[in-house]
Amino acid sequence: MGSYRFFEEYNEEVTDDLKSNFTEILKGVGEDIDREGIVKTPERAAKALQFLTSGHSLDPAEILTGAMFAEDYNDMVIVKDIELYSLCEHHILPFFGKAHIAYIPDGHIVGLSKIPRVVDVFSRRLQVQERLTHDILECINDTLKPKGVAVVIEASHMCMMMRGVQKQNSVTTTSGFRGQFEKIETRNEFLKLISTDLA
Repeated sequence: MGSYRFFEEYNEEVTDDLKSNFTEILKGVGEDIDREGIVKTPERAAKALQFLTSGHSLDPAEILTGAMFAEDYNDMVIVKDIELYSLCEHHILPFFGKAHIAYIPDGHIVGLSKIPRVVDVFSRRLQVQERLTHDILECINDTLKPKGVAVVIEASHMCMMMRGVQKQNSVTTTSGFRGQFEKIETRNEFLKLISTDLA
C-alpha cells in the first residue's frame, strides 16, 4: 500500500475506460457529447472519480505509525471540526460534514495532522457514514492502542437533499466509542468539549 500523498497521478488505462463509460452515460441521459461544454467532461469526470476514490490505494494505519511518538501523556486529545467529503455508495452522490475525534494515549501520541489524513483516506472511498465512522474508530484503536477512542461524524447527504425526500436541512450523526469512552462520564466530557466553542 502506498503512503499518504496528494493524488496527482492518474492511471491512463483506467482513465480511458472511465472516460468511455462517462461518454455513454452522457449519451444515455440525452446530452450532446460534442457540445463545447461537454466535450472534455468525460475525461474530467474520470479523473475526478479516481481522486474521490483514491483512498482504496492508501493504508491509513501506515499514516499513523509513521508519526507515532513515545510520550507520557494520558489525558484526552481531541481534534474536532475535521472537514470530510465522501461519496455515498448507494447513489454515488456526495455527503459532507465534520468529524470529531478523540483518543486517550497509552504511551504513544500521534502527529495531529495524521488524524485528519486518516479521515481523508477512509472518506475517499465509496462509503456509508456508518461504516466510515467505524473504519476511522477501529483504525485509530488498532494502530495506536490507546486507552480509549471516540469518533462523532455529522454529515449532510446529497442523496437526501437533491433526490428522494429532498430534505435540505437534515444532518445525520453517527458515533463510536472504545475503551474509556465507553464510560458515560468520559463520553460526556468529550461530547461537551466538541459542542463548546473554547475561543
